[in-house]
Amino acid sequence: MRPTISWSDLRAGPRGGQSRGRQQGDGPGGGLASGQVGVWGLGVEGLANLRTLVSLGRQPVLVDDHPPAGGVDGHPVLATADGGLDALAACEIVIKSPGISRYRDDLRQLETRGIPVVGGLGLWLQEAPRDRVLCITGTKGKSSTTAIAGHLLTRWGYRCMVGGNIGQPPWEPAQAGLGYDYWVIETSSYQATDLGCSPPVVAVTSLHPDHLPWHEGVENYYRDKLSACSQPGADLTVANGDSALLRDRVALLGPRVQWIHADDDQDADWMGPLGLLGAHSRRNALIARACLRALGVPQADDDAALREAAAGFQPLSSRLEAIGTVAGVTFVDDSLSTNVLPTLAALDAFPGRRVALIAGGQDRGIDYAPLAAGLADRPAPTLVLTVPDSGPRVAAAIEAAHPGKAEVVACPDLDTAVQRGFAWARPDGVVLLSPAAPSFGQFRDYRDRGDAFARAMRACSAG
Repeated sequence: MRPTISWSDLRAGPRGGQSRGRQQGDGPGGGLASGQVGVWGLGVEGLANLRTLVSLGRQPVLVDDHPPAGGVDGHPVLATADGGLDALAACEIVIKSPGISRYRDDLRQLETRGIPVVGGLGLWLQEAPRDRVLCITGTKGKSSTTAIAGHLLTRWGYRCMVGGNIGQPPWEPAQAGLGYDYWVIETSSYQATDLGCSPPVVAVTSLHPDHLPWHEGVENYYRDKLSACSQPGADLTVANGDSALLRDRVALLGPRVQWIHADDDQDADWMGPLGLLGAHSRRNALIARACLRALGVPQADDDAALREAAAGFQPLSSRLEAIGTVAGVTFVDDSLSTNVLPTLAALDAFPGRRVALIAGGQDRGIDYAPLAAGLADRPAPTLVLTVPDSGPRVAAAIEAAHPGKAEVVACPDLDTAVQRGFAWARPDGVVLLSPAAPSFGQFRDYRDRGDAFARAMRACSAG
């Protein structure tokens, strides 16, 4: 269990809490109110941690695995492997970025010495009005579900912050005093491991193996991801009832579970104006509605109010986003699909249509056998265009499942794959970028990969 420490406990001076974590006089700093605080990792959250500590009157020790030259905003930054770990070991508390795995040996060394290693989201949640906080997690679908819930609340006139993994950290000093009515917080598996409490309502959109190196194994990943559902304060988990992996792990889902299926409320059409594709998107919308009902939002019980509020929703980029049509062929950017589960859902969004699927990217050792099995069950013609680095393993899994039968073409790069897919999909098919792999190596991130896909589409139009 994580220490029950809040941001207020770290305020400099006598107002800081001294009954939590290491006690007054236990370490070199003499308590949380006056002892040294370490910030480990300087990504989006790390910089928010720095700004928050400065606003609380603290001057933290900054450490990063790859420190920027010249420091950050006038603050020096130590390299973890070059004096940084020793500096953190002299702190009363260390606030880490989500990307730093709790399974790292150096982190375990700090905890063995009695130094609390916490995360910014966990510090914020300790003192947040949790009955008005919704945490949404899941291997895939959490960003879209978070965006849907936030959009509905905003359209109904509530002041809603949509943040966490999808945007700004809610503890940023710039957010103070804005008077929010609700907070909808996308919560990654990395962030979930830092929580010492849960809000009463948590959503889980899906579960599938991912981020295995960080979590050191698939079962650790499942347990860490679902830990957001069962910390002190947890009550209801709204969960994807179509996921066998989730149903098998109901014991990890907290005191109460409400299962949501894609075919629930089949007569309901309020989510139509959201403009989302696929049965999984419908389920995400139903999960968002169930969560808002659980929070006591009255409009969530009114289909007319839901439909009116759904209008104007802007789907998130690179999440099953139709970006254009060329000569009758629809181009769909699903670059954020970084494992098999969302890629299969993307294919299901186009029943009866020819789909040229572009798959492959950074090789994280994902098992592509389920993708091969899903392709076997697809009645409409499908061409798989594989790209480096994991492309050969995608092709091998498909060939093993369908020897000599599957249409698979190895391509050296994304541009070639788009050109080949466009030629095959004419006159009325789909070219679908849903890689079932991360983008890193070939591209900066999923957005960069999506931008490259859009440029390749425009090249088809020019041709």
